[in-house]
Amino acid sequence: MKIRVGMGYDVHKLVEGRDLWIGGIKLEHTMGLLGHSDADVLIHAICDAILGAANMRDIGYHFPPKKGNEFENIDSKILLRKTVEIVKEKGYAIGNVDSTICAEAPKMNPRIPEMKAVLAECMGIDEDDVSIKATTTEKLGFTGREEGISAYAVVLLTKE
Repeated sequence: MKIRVGMGYDVHKLVEGRDLWIGGIKLEHTMGLLGHSDADVLIHAICDAILGAANMRDIGYHFPPKKGNEFENIDSKILLRKTVEIVKEKGYAIGNVDSTICAEAPKMNPRIPEMKAVLAECMGIDEDDVSIKATTTEKLGFTGREEGISAYAVVLLTKE
């Protein structure tokens, strides 16, 4: 069996007038993330990690952010499902995902079980194979000033 590891990172600016989507669920917050799609930083980081492990570039390459295209305002869960399909065509299966959300607010921990369930379903893997952690930056940097939210992900792919 061949195994490959990929790492993903994403960041989006917080703005007024947008919904906040993280981990495939809508969170209650006074601001949302700015982006071409729904700007779900966690899903975008996971997609990049999956694609990176398969040596298939990144999310922007496969789903380009062009105004008026099919990906504008798209639900990132759709992008995640498509990403999984892309690597399956190359013979890969997802082993596990380990991820971290960096945000001062809102509190992520109460919603992590729901995020895990949604992401596991999208990727067709067990919830036990999806790890999501949340942290702050102790009021430091753009995250600490609540200007944006970022996420990191590592993915293990296997190939028979």
